[in-house]
Amino acid sequence: MKNNLRVLIVCSGNSMNIPPFIIEQAESLKSIGVVYDIFTIKGKGLLGYLKNYFPLLKKVNYYKPTILHAHYGLSGLLAGLQRRVPVIITLHGSDVNLNRNLLFSKIASCLAKHTIVVNNKMVEKLKLNKKCSIIPCGISLEQCYPIDIILSRKMMDFDINKKYILFSSSFDRVEKNYKLAEESIKLLVEKCLLIELKEYSREQVTLLLNACDVALSTSTSEGSPQFIKEALACNCPIVSTNVGDVKWLIENTEACYLCNFMPNDVAEKIQTAFKFSGKRDKINNRRRITELGLDSETIAKRIIEVYNEVISKQKKKNL
Repeated sequence: MKNNLRVLIVCSGNSMNIPPFIIEQAESLKSIGVVYDIFTIKGKGLLGYLKNYFPLLKKVNYYKPTILHAHYGLSGLLAGLQRRVPVIITLHGSDVNLNRNLLFSKIASCLAKHTIVVNNKMVEKLKLNKKCSIIPCGISLEQCYPIDIILSRKMMDFDINKKYILFSSSFDRVEKNYKLAEESIKLLVEKCLLIELKEYSREQVTLLLNACDVALSTSTSEGSPQFIKEALACNCPIVSTNVGDVKWLIENTEACYLCNFMPNDVAEKIQTAFKFSGKRDKINNRRRITELGLDSETIAKRIIEVYNEVISKQKKKNL
């Protein structure tokens, strides 16, 4: 697919790596004809972000993008301060769910030409007086796919006879609620090993989801978690708290369970999910991704529709 879109992605560059879902979305856009570059913001807090204003202008003048696509509220606020190029902002969850971030995200949305959110609850919380789109991040079904559990365990050097549970993130992220996971594991009849999802490559994450008996999310707040979508794509049994759009993602799917925030309920759901350990070949939750239109190509096409709509309105305004 050919088009003339030149997109400058604006996002935080404070961590060692740009979040994988941002890179993967950019690459899926590239695969259908979009040219993109990335401007990474260095600095924390409002003042830290604002110090990037002139470097951003310099980048805009040099790169000459058609669209600025900012990820998260503060990045959107910075991008929206320049008025030369129309801005689209994607809000991912923490920038709306956490009250300390909500005001910045609302201001950023007012400055942007269009706002994308990843679930419908965020629309209600933002209370915007203009149109926004609900477009969760997609996943690549070529990168996330089922692998035989014995083979994947051998590749990860796991014991074939033990029970493994993959936690949704690193243990130190407060909103991921590791304490609840830890307390729940202690209540299980069988001894289990809880794996921290930290510092693994994309290939290793796919192996982990195939090697583990259950994918566990005990988060207190989410937008549209990639972890749950990736687990679905790998046919991995899921136990998750009902946050973000998780209920929508896993409803009517086999071996997937919503839990509350009580350790005994989490443990009970994990124990039930264990029943599918030897029946992974009978699960076909992978099809849920395509049913919901969450494969990366479908999502990329929806985002390009937003780009074109914004550009079309801008052209009419300039006539």
